[in-house]
Amino acid sequence: QVQLVESGGGLVQAGGSLRLSCAASARTFSAYAMGWFRQAPGKEREFVAAVSRSGGRTSYADSVKGRFTISRDNAKNTVYLQMNSMKPEDTAVYYCAADLGRSMHWISSARATYDYWGQGTQVTVSS
Repeated sequence: QVQLVESGGGLVQAGGSLRLSCAASARTFSAYAMGWFRQAPGKEREFVAAVSRSGGRTSYADSVKGRFTISRDNAKNTVYLQMNSMKPEDTAVYYCAADLGRSMHWISSARATYDYWGQGTQVTVSS
């Protein structure tokens, strides 16, 4: 079992920045590709960003490309999501997720490939 705990959410004005963190309890954090997803009220949970086990590959949803950056620190068992130039449509609960057992360069935007999920952190962007 892997426990994931997100932090760093909050209220920010449009154009501002936030940095989300996700701490993992896994003994072998580097064995997991990691992703961030988000869910706005009344909408499906959607892919935001993913990073490979090594951190060498990343992928982003078109809606956040150029504004958000995903990164990881395997020594600290933590994955980050730096969010810049934020927009009201970024308002959602943000979840991190872990994907076990893939190759070093594997990343996925599909919810079904992720094995473990955090409880989520609320991000609200005011206009």
